[in-house]
Amino acid sequence: MADKPTRDGFGEGLLELGRTNPSVVALSGDLEDSARAIWFKKEFPDRFFSVGIAEQDMIGTAAGLALMGKIPFACSFSQFVTGKALEQMRLAVCYQRLPVKIVGSHGGLSVGADGATAESLEEFAILRSLPHMAVVVPCDALEAKQAAIAAAAYSGPVFLRLGRSPAPIITKPEDPLTIGRANVLRDGGDVSLVACGIMVAHALAAAELLAKDGISARVINLHTIKPIDRATLLAAARDTGAIVTAEEHSVVGGLGSAVAEVLVQEHPVPMRFVGVMDRFGTSGDPAELLKAFGLMPEDIAKAAKDVLRLKSAVGSKL
Repeated sequence: MADKPTRDGFGEGLLELGRTNPSVVALSGDLEDSARAIWFKKEFPDRFFSVGIAEQDMIGTAAGLALMGKIPFACSFSQFVTGKALEQMRLAVCYQRLPVKIVGSHGGLSVGADGATAESLEEFAILRSLPHMAVVVPCDALEAKQAAIAAAAYSGPVFLRLGRSPAPIITKPEDPLTIGRANVLRDGGDVSLVACGIMVAHALAAAELLAKDGISARVINLHTIKPIDRATLLAAARDTGAIVTAEEHSVVGGLGSAVAEVLVQEHPVPMRFVGVMDRFGTSGDPAELLKAFGLMPEDIAKAAKDVLRLKSAVGSKL
C-alpha cells in the first residue's frame, strides 16, 4: 500500500463518523483543508463551523457544543492550537472533562518547508500535563482513521497528533486501536524499542538492522502517550531489561519522559531517548530533516546498542 499522511486517515475517519454519528460536528481555525476536515465540511456543511484564524474561539466554541451534547472535533495546525489555546483547553475543556476532540495536524519536523514556527515539537509535554486529556499519536493513515473513531467514543477530551508528510502503512485495517493500550508489533528479548507516530516505522526498520547483528528487539507502538499502557511497558522492561524510546518530538517531556516516569517507579532499566534534543526545528525537506535531527532507523539502532552496553555494565555489577 502506498505511503499516506496520517491527516488523510483522520479525514476518512471523520467522514465515516459524520455518516454514522449525528452528534459529531467539526470546527476549524481556517485550516480545514490542511487538516482534511474539509471532506466532512463538504458532506455535512450544517455540522461544520469555521471560526477563522481564532484558535482560542474555536476551543471555546467546541466546549459549548460539547455542553449541548455534541462531539466536536476542533482542527488546526498542531502548533497553533496547542500554542495559542492552552488556557481554553485547560479551563473550558479539561476542567469540565468535556468530550472535545482536538486535532493537531502538521505535527513534528515533517511539516518541512514551513519551518520552526510551524513545527510543533512540544505538544506531548504540554498536553499530557493537563488533567483528563488523552494524547494519541497514530503511526500511519489506517491507524489515524481508527484513532478518530476511537476518540469519538472516548468519554473525555482527546488530542490527536497528525502529520503532513506521507508515512508508510505498517498496520492493517483489522488491527485494534484502543486508547490507552499499546500494540506490540514485534517480539524480542534483548531490547525494547518504544515509539509513536512515524517513528514506529523507523523502529521496525531499526529492529531489522539489529537482527542482522544478532540482537532481538521488541517493537512497541505506543500510540497513546496518555493514558499510558503501564502493563505493556513494565512487561517489556522485565523481559528485555533495556528500553529505547523514539519520537518526532522533543525529548523534554515527551514520550520518552512518559515511559521513564512509569519504569522508574516500578522497574527501572537502562534507557536511551531518540528525539529532538531540546531545540527548535528548521525549514527543509522532511526526509532530510529527520536525518539531520537523528531520527532515522540507524539512530535508533545505535541507541539500542548503546543501551545494551549499559545493560551489560549494570548487570556485571550486580
